[in-house]
Amino acid sequence: MAKTMGKKDEDFDVSLERFLDEDDFPLDDPETEETEDIDLTEEAEELDPIEALKNEVTDLKDRLMRSLADQENLRKRGERDRRDAETYGGQKLAKDLLSVSDNMKRALETVNDEQREANKALIEGIELTQRELLSAFAKHKIVPVSPEVGQKFDPNMHQAMFEAPFPDVKAGHILQVMAEGYMIGDRLLRPAQVGVSAGGES
Repeated sequence: MAKTMGKKDEDFDVSLERFLDEDDFPLDDPETEETEDIDLTEEAEELDPIEALKNEVTDLKDRLMRSLADQENLRKRGERDRRDAETYGGQKLAKDLLSVSDNMKRALETVNDEQREANKALIEGIELTQRELLSAFAKHKIVPVSPEVGQKFDPNMHQAMFEAPFPDVKAGHILQVMAEGYMIGDRLLRPAQVGVSAGGES
């Protein structure tokens, strides 16, 4: 029995030596093992809560300033649109009323002294109505554009109804005003209707 156990112990030792062969299964040597250096600085910086909070505050401040700027721009745009609506909202109606003013002016220009004396109350009523209409125009920033004969023709403010040779007026200058123009605010509501000289021999 002792011999049998001895045989088994010997076989076990041989088997253990085979598994513990350093050539096949080298053991770690703490003196020769290479250790990987881990740089914790960058990771520490990324995880720094104070720095993270500072970045978050900066980002939120930037967003707040952008939002305030957008709101201010929106307020200014709304204010500008409101002013434009007040000034130009009745532009179509004002343009239609210009012909009424023109007709009243032409009617008064054709009245002679005899007719004025015979129809004094009627003429004064028409003149009063015309003044009220012009006053309403001025209240809504509608002002006349009144060029004069001899003034240089301006295509931005005047409309040429005809062109004729006229030696007393330089070419490209106004020789007759047929109807006043009008501005509403800083926009041209209607150009002045004029005749333009084509020049000629003096």
